Amino acid sequence: MAAPKLQRVLFMAPFLAALLFVSAAASSSISSAAADDPAAASAITTTTIRGARRSLAAASSSSQGQGVASFSLDRYGARGDGKHDDTQALAKAWSAACASSQPAAVLVPGGKRYLLKLVTLPGPCKSSSVTFTVKGTLVASPNRADWSDADRRHWIVFRGVDGLTVNGGGSIDGSGETWWENSCKTNKALPCKEAPTALSFHYCTGLRVQDLSIVNSQQIHMSVEDCTNVQLTGLSITAPGTSPNTDGIHITRSQDVQVTNCKIKTGDDCLSIENGTHNLHVSQVVCGPGHGISIGSLGDDNSRAEVSGITVDTVQLSGTTNGARIKTYQGGSGYARDITFQNMVMSGVQNPIIIDQDYCDRATRCEAQASAVQVSNVVFKNIRGTTTTKDAIRLNCSKTVPCSGIALQDIDLKMQGGNDAAGSTCQNAKWTKSGTVVPQPCSSKSKN
Repeated sequence: MAAPKLQRVLFMAPFLAALLFVSAAASSSISSAAADDPAAASAITTTTIRGARRSLAAASSSSQGQGVASFSLDRYGARGDGKHDDTQALAKAWSAACASSQPAAVLVPGGKRYLLKLVTLPGPCKSSSVTFTVKGTLVASPNRADWSDADRRHWIVFRGVDGLTVNGGGSIDGSGETWWENSCKTNKALPCKEAPTALSFHYCTGLRVQDLSIVNSQQIHMSVEDCTNVQLTGLSITAPGTSPNTDGIHITRSQDVQVTNCKIKTGDDCLSIENGTHNLHVSQVVCGPGHGISIGSLGDDNSRAEVSGITVDTVQLSGTTNGARIKTYQGGSGYARDITFQNMVMSGVQNPIIIDQDYCDRATRCEAQASAVQVSNVVFKNIRGTTTTKDAIRLNCSKTVPCSGIALQDIDLKMQGGNDAAGSTCQNAKWTKSGTVVPQPCSSKSKN
């Protein structure tokens, strides 16, 4: 431990020397002044010491600031007028920052709009930490022709970057209107094609995304894929409730993820939690409009899915299609287990508590299959509010692979308007209840 202490002493030596020099000068001034005017000596003492403290603080701050190399888009030819293409300027700034041997920061200056087409910002970076600070706005080109069929799924992509922080309080604007108009979900006469995700993180470790506004994405707003040790906090994600497939945050094949203090208003899932997600903690999230918080869909195209260790805690949902939801396709395999939804307040939610192992999103009826993703050890606890449909609790599970270990505790869900009593339905679900549970679990069509 001696070496680090010695380094700290050597680091502070210039500042201590400066302070001693200032103190010596102050003593000389005070002695001279005291002979003629004691009050003047006191004033000199206060002023000089304050000045010394300011000088020491400024010197320390300057030295620390020298440890971070800053790369502004404007330095690399960006115009920031929202009209000219600034994609190459961003790519160049990122390349320079990523090649830096010291901690680096890419700056998107405030008060400007930087027009971007598809851009990938790759790692690994030479520095152990890179910060991407968005003060202004990154805006997607409104021209759909700027995306080719070779890659229509992405807009801004960070790939293989460890120790990445994205922050700054600025905005990411997907210019999604033209994409929504040409979606097959808006106009069924059109062919179904993919649309870009606004902000994608692939294969990142130690990722921090905080204090950003993401608006009007072409499709998904943010996707976290194949990442480890992730913190998402202070995010505002907004799109019209009618915008198709505009999930707020999509998480797949990632572990050790925290989502906190976010407001999400979109046309699809506020959070979609898919295959390969393990150890996820969601808290203090406000959701609506949208489709709620969904685990799934899992097991599509007869695939295997594995999801575990999911906690959704302290969430408000208003006017959403679903509340706490698990959805799986028939024909899949694997598991969704050790899941807790707790401390949730729902207002005007269509399906507050729902497990659906017969999920089908096709125009035609999905063929019945015996295999299914196993759903087990799921807790719904301290959930209250109002439902707009009769069945506030729906446990629709597989006949051959029933849901098991479903715990309902302290539930209070009422019909919006209060004219009728809410109900519940179950199929092939093994459940228990504790505390007061309203409506009575599985009060009709029960097959336990």
